[in-house]
Amino acid sequence: QLQASGGGLVQAGGSLSVSCAASGLPFSTYGMGWFRQPLGKEREFVAAITWRADNTYYADSVKGRFTISRDNAKNTVYLQMNSLKPDDTAVYYCAADKYKYRGGDRRSPGDYGYWGQGTQVTVSS
Repeated sequence: QLQASGGGLVQAGGSLSVSCAASGLPFSTYGMGWFRQPLGKEREFVAAITWRADNTYYADSVKGRFTISRDNAKNTVYLQMNSLKPDDTAVYYCAADKYKYRGGDRRSPGDYGYWGQGTQVTVSS
């Protein structure tokens, strides 16, 4: 089970951090990702981190503004979002890879087998 939290309302240019706590799976063995889904649009990739935390990947739209990290001791993955824009408004979902110990750049929702319930992030202009 993945439980996302930390969403909220922030003004453009501000910062927000969302987190996702995992339970019931060996968190440290799974790559993790963040996706988002704006209202009325498809779910899109935001960021991913390998199970070893030796590589991170970002969508071009958030590169340089967002940072994904993980704390395996706390079974938690984080997404720090800075310089937020109204276009970042969406429901943010965390996800765990379908397979353990799989590295690489995983940007497709189909790469992930476990999903959190989502947390709303709203950026006002």
